[in-house]
Amino acid sequence: MESFERARLDAYFAKIAAQFAPGEQAASFLVTHLLPERPAFVRAVAAMSRLRAVLPKPKSIDPTARHEVEQTVPVDTLSRELFADPDTALDYMESRAGGEGLLLLDVGGYFAPSLVDLHARFSGRLLGVIEDTENGHRRYQDLEKVPCPVISVARSPLKDPEDFLVGQSVVFSTEAVMRSRGDILHGRPALVIGFGKLGSSIARLLHAKGVQVTVFDIDPVRRTQALSQGFSVARDREAALAGAGLVLCATGAVSLRGEDFPHLRNGAYVATVTSSEDELELAGLPEVYTRTMVGDHVTRYQTTGHYFYLANGGNAVNFLHGASVGPFIFLVQAEILASIRMLIRDDLAPGMHKVPAPDRAAIAAAWLSYFNR
Repeated sequence: MESFERARLDAYFAKIAAQFAPGEQAASFLVTHLLPERPAFVRAVAAMSRLRAVLPKPKSIDPTARHEVEQTVPVDTLSRELFADPDTALDYMESRAGGEGLLLLDVGGYFAPSLVDLHARFSGRLLGVIEDTENGHRRYQDLEKVPCPVISVARSPLKDPEDFLVGQSVVFSTEAVMRSRGDILHGRPALVIGFGKLGSSIARLLHAKGVQVTVFDIDPVRRTQALSQGFSVARDREAALAGAGLVLCATGAVSLRGEDFPHLRNGAYVATVTSSEDELELAGLPEVYTRTMVGDHVTRYQTTGHYFYLANGGNAVNFLHGASVGPFIFLVQAEILASIRMLIRDDLAPGMHKVPAPDRAAIAAAWLSYFNR
């Protein structure tokens, strides 16, 4: 990032932090993709809260960004296991923020499995969670009882540009991976599993590139939306897998289970929009398959009479090329900052919440003044 771009970004976040400054501060943990531009956002979180730890998503850590952040804030190792067991999660929270009011800024529902126990047992006070993704939104929403406020920006209108552009970056990276092996998109029918905001963006761009696209989604409403936009909609999932030369997984849940992989067409490529642990059940793949790296970021899975290719080990393929969506990501990050003030005010009931429309409008206006040039 150029120095003038960095200065503009810092000025933008300073304006947002001042506009949504909480009356007091609380401690916070920040789960984030630690990408090259992310230190500016980390500094803004630290300006609005007592940032006790940054927990970067394991598959998206830029070394330079990590080095910059850890000069001022502890950077800890993130895993699903850390917060899957309530005792382990509680020990971690006590070690970093024991006795404090605490905010959890999440990307993907990491805190959800232990949230009820943490809320009941933490020596401080768990003020709430801020969640950034649709996958994480569902993890919190599916809890039998949400014990504290959870503010989700996953379905915010300010996230629509990011979701659209993430879909574009997924197609770009998938095509780059295929071309690195001498393959191309054209002439290779594609199956998009999941027709949400990301899946629909992927399907539209593939179609614009002249690719024959079929959609599969378990939601009948989304299937009708796909049909209305001119896509074929699979009635039979196994047949759709057998006919696709490219499978793009965009559900945020498990798209392919172990028993699904043998149905893939020989030579098919599989790519995902999120981590392999969320999108693919690779552990359930029959043991007869051997794994061979056959190019940069391409693994061939092969057994007698069958083979397919997996991009980036099943992790989000667009992170191979930085997953950049330009300055539009700063809209969502500003909404996260506005959510900090909402939780510190401590006037929200337990359950799911969203940022009010007037706050989103103020964020959009500030963003336009800095980035619509």
